[in-house]
Amino acid sequence: MTGQRPKSPQVYARTGGALYLLIIVAGVYGEVFVRGNLIVAGNAAATVQKIMASELLFRSGIVGDLVMHLCDIPLTLIIYLLLKPVNKNLSLLAALFSLLQTAILSVNKLNLVAVLLLLGRRDHLEAFEQKRLHALVSLFLGLHEYGFGIGLIFFGVSCLVAGYLIYQSGYFPKMLGVLQAIAGLCYLINSLAMLLAPAVADKMFPAILAPAFIGELSTALWLLVMGVNVSKWDERMRTY
Repeated sequence: MTGQRPKSPQVYARTGGALYLLIIVAGVYGEVFVRGNLIVAGNAAATVQKIMASELLFRSGIVGDLVMHLCDIPLTLIIYLLLKPVNKNLSLLAALFSLLQTAILSVNKLNLVAVLLLLGRRDHLEAFEQKRLHALVSLFLGLHEYGFGIGLIFFGVSCLVAGYLIYQSGYFPKMLGVLQAIAGLCYLINSLAMLLAPAVADKMFPAILAPAFIGELSTALWLLVMGVNVSKWDERMRTY
């Protein structure tokens, strides 16, 4: 067993890195390549037309998001296990905030399903006037956008706490902790601006999320390629 123990954190780290990359790819696919191409800002009619013409693409975005949220759960556990030697309570706190984000974003997918139900059934199309139907689709898409922002508030806090623990760990580079904390701060600023000052949020987006993307991608790649400094991990574990 003593011969296997040093490999344990590396297995966690590399599994976590692979999951993290899959989450990033799935997230970019859903937000950028699917909804970014189908949703026309300020034009509900064009949005409805695009979604109806590319229903399978729209559905694939929902499935991709759910894959992302499914991967969130084991990744959260792995991050907790990797960081608990630094501070078990704070690592648990980061995990709880991350799981809250996952729960909120998973339920938030129902807003996209509602769009499919409205546009996919003939009785719905016949029951509503065109303008009313377009307004309902816009409403559900708007609710999804706000739900996404609310979920990221919890994830932002999780990133801040995790960033602090990574910085303090000694077995991860301090810069990685700084980048993760910056990612969390960017998520918080973006989501709170969306709720408090939408006009300001519109001006900041998407630039405000660029540092978040860099921070999360850096963490994913480091976990996958470099993993954990095993000797320093062992040192932490002896005092844990």
